Amino acid sequence: MSTIKDVAKLAGVSYTTVSHVLNETRPVSPEARERVLRAVEDLAYVPSALARSLKSKVTGSIGLIIPNNTNPYFSELARGIEDSCYEAGYSVILCNSDDDPDKQRDYLQVLMTKRCDGLIIATLTQTDLKPSSRLDVPTVLLDRAPKELDTDLVSTDNVLGGELAARHLLELQRRRIACIAGPSGLALSDERVQGLSRTLRQGGASLAEGDLLHADFSSTGGYQAAMQLLQREGRPDAIFCCNDMMAIGVLRAAGELQIEVPGQLSVVGFDDIELAQFVHPPLTTVAQNTRRLGNLTAQLLLERIADPALPARRETMAPQLQIRGSTAPFPNSRK
Repeated sequence: MSTIKDVAKLAGVSYTTVSHVLNETRPVSPEARERVLRAVEDLAYVPSALARSLKSKVTGSIGLIIPNNTNPYFSELARGIEDSCYEAGYSVILCNSDDDPDKQRDYLQVLMTKRCDGLIIATLTQTDLKPSSRLDVPTVLLDRAPKELDTDLVSTDNVLGGELAARHLLELQRRRIACIAGPSGLALSDERVQGLSRTLRQGGASLAEGDLLHADFSSTGGYQAAMQLLQREGRPDAIFCCNDMMAIGVLRAAGELQIEVPGQLSVVGFDDIELAQFVHPPLTTVAQNTRRLGNLTAQLLLERIADPALPARRETMAPQLQIRGSTAPFPNSRK
């Protein structure tokens, strides 16, 4: 691999002159500039990004930490972030934490070492971040964040999402409604359940303790929870899942048990991943507009990089119900 000294030798100039030409830090005679650029081309010389970043204190890179890159929601979210960052001239370094606080902490250290210009952390887990303070690099958090952490946050109105699902099922005359939530104690999942439960009570229904199960945000988790709910006496006539992957698992469980969806069982998910419209039947879901969420997150970070003195901002997006074939009125609707 060629070095700056190789370029200088071939061009017949000092390596500081080469540096001035490449970085445009000082005027150089047209003749010398032409020789340097010709030598760069002949040697296929690529300037060291690290060396240039140390001098300019800008790397043109954004660090992105997500908890699960196999979940289509986070893949679609990352795409929205990457598109916006790329248009602004930044490259994105993607890290997958597996919702492991230790792994997330390690990745934070790695990204800080790489001198990223900014960080986006999706679904922040418990780390050694200091409350009531900001990180040393411009940062935007996505989905979850300690309330006391003075950092930009972009999130979805999860309570409203639960309310939308409950209203829809009640309008369909569903009354035995169960819920498969995410891991116990996870704020965004708890908020979705809160919205569901409150709206069911207002509509004269309720979410019994045995009708609320917790699982990981995967199709396997949804499948296993659904098998428990659907093989008992007094099985539900509707299930709300706190993400689409779990809802897809419910559809499989219903199929294996020969329970008709949406007639005998209506199913509602949350997220509106692209796959939701291609399963059978197509999934009714609370849509987050994931790509727009990623675009907004990236935009906040770019603004934070441009002006680190901006006050911390918290942006909340309202979800919308996307009705498809997995929900329908209860047969011979109750009066």
